[in-house]
Amino acid sequence: MNRFPRVTGLRSGYDPLEVDTLIARIEATLGRGPQELRPVTADEVRRATFAVRRRGYKEMAVDFALEAFVVALETKQRAPVRLAFTEPTEHLRREQWFEEQAARVERVAFRPGRMGGGYSEDAVDAFLDRIVATLRGTTEQPLRPEELREASFPTVMVRPGYLIQDVDAFLAEIGEVLGQRWPSARTGGLI
Repeated sequence: MNRFPRVTGLRSGYDPLEVDTLIARIEATLGRGPQELRPVTADEVRRATFAVRRRGYKEMAVDFALEAFVVALETKQRAPVRLAFTEPTEHLRREQWFEEQAARVERVAFRPGRMGGGYSEDAVDAFLDRIVATLRGTTEQPLRPEELREASFPTVMVRPGYLIQDVDAFLAEIGEVLGQRWPSARTGGLI
């Protein structure tokens, strides 16, 4: 799955491999990824530069995300270290489960559409990003399960697209998870 929307046409954007490598290090530093990756500081993220590639990531989307990561890294650096061991609560186990589901959404890979047709990759990837933010509770406008069921995406014929059946099946499955995140969303309230 693409982390960010890609530029279209002949324009260039940030090299996806370089961006994804930095973000993997950031997530590891924040405790959300493999701990064997070298930690990164907020200053390193501020100074990061990327090569440009055709159909790379849109620069503005990456820059906004990196700004948010800088804040998270600075907050982590200021956080006091807890030395006492505490038993995880049910709430923490539940939040970890949702984090695992969000990571699963980030890792999903769809087969290409047949005969050049399928859902627009950019539209599906942007929607998956909203699902991840909802599962992590990092958005002020979380997706409700009914929005997921009603989602529609433009189809493409000439450009690469995602196989429609794969996307629809995955969204139906993740809709069950989203329903557990916000069970009271049907009545308009969030828990």
